[in-house]
Amino acid sequence: GIKKPFTEVIKANIGDAHAMGQRPITFLRQVVALCTYPNLLDSPSFPEDAKKRARRILQGCGGNSLGSYTASQGINCIREDVASYIERRDGGVPADPDNIYLTTGASDGISAILKILISGGGKSRTGVMIPIPQYPLYSAAISELDAIQVNYYLDEENCWALNVNELRRALNEAKAYCNPKVLCIINPGNPTGQVQSRKCIEDVIHFAWEEKLFLLADEVYQDNVYSEGCQFHSFKKILYEMGPEYYNNVELASFHSTSKGYMGECGYRGGYMEVINLHPEIKGQLVKLLSVRLCPPVSGQAAMDIVVNPPVPGEESYAQFIKEKESVLNNLAKKAKLTEDMFNKIPGVHCNPLQGAMYAFPRIFIPSKAIEEAKAHKMAPDMFYCMKLLEETGICVVPGSGFGQREGTYHFRITILPPVEKLKILLEKVKDFHIKFLEKYA
Repeated sequence: GIKKPFTEVIKANIGDAHAMGQRPITFLRQVVALCTYPNLLDSPSFPEDAKKRARRILQGCGGNSLGSYTASQGINCIREDVASYIERRDGGVPADPDNIYLTTGASDGISAILKILISGGGKSRTGVMIPIPQYPLYSAAISELDAIQVNYYLDEENCWALNVNELRRALNEAKAYCNPKVLCIINPGNPTGQVQSRKCIEDVIHFAWEEKLFLLADEVYQDNVYSEGCQFHSFKKILYEMGPEYYNNVELASFHSTSKGYMGECGYRGGYMEVINLHPEIKGQLVKLLSVRLCPPVSGQAAMDIVVNPPVPGEESYAQFIKEKESVLNNLAKKAKLTEDMFNKIPGVHCNPLQGAMYAFPRIFIPSKAIEEAKAHKMAPDMFYCMKLLEETGICVVPGSGFGQREGTYHFRITILPPVEKLKILLEKVKDFHIKFLEKYA
């Protein structure tokens, strides 16, 4: 009942596109609606290409119903569509549906692979190398599975680039207390928004090959690339192009999801992973592990199918689909630039270019007086800053300490998903707050 100096809480803390007002992609929703209620297949309100896809998905379901369990790896025809999508995306690099596992969002796949890879006790406990800043799913899963988190730092001064020398430092130091076996990469980056260059990916693959590390490539933002001169390269494609010595030996799991991209369908919990070069016996264990949860949500599998099998030129839904897809992505590119520019106008704030994904991770200057007060409240300084921001403006963001950051630096993560006009107001409020904060504590 206490009066606050704002009228609403703006949740800029999570990449939840539809909650922020993004419109669903019509074709995706049409197909899922037809699959959910097949009586609509007789309705003239739905286009034929949507009906065709819905019939194909339903034929893959027991009793032609989304209400049936599916195979643990997911519906066969959807896995075939995922394999075709990967081949198209990667310019003809072969993909085998048998290496595709449909998952409950990307998170489920990442957790499952980590479960399979983690073992040992004492100095032989599995070490998992993760980028700092990272997406907290990784630290949480590593902690839950009782593995060892091995931090490698992204280079903030160089637009959050990944440096192989830093990977080597982290690996060599970790060998003293654990057995580093897994290397996680997030590209495009979350929370940092960088897009890795081809050269960087080649270096990482060479490093993984040299050190016999299992590579996890979190590529859920592969459609979200905005900066000119930046391009998404999949780890699978680069691995293939580096030649058979690499392609036949480096173990790689890569992940994609319905939740991000231009779809933003977080609630369906659709995703897939492709796992290559897994030993046949281990593959058997992975399928067994996935069988425990029976199958991923079937409506999420249907949604994933539309992501990998969208309308093509010549189909009646193509024009509308492309218009909607490009509108979302162009909007995000505009908001990425706007956010970067506005943050860099605020004294004591620095924001690297938002090359991809859907967040900014600006570095903020926090005066020593504020740091002292934060300590008195038993709070991390950036948590103190974010709580003040919430109390005074109603804007909810995540402190950088939630993702990890270099000692003595402070950040927060904010999503760029709100509509342009709302985002402008939000950024102006952050600017006014930050200036007042500096005045108060400087």
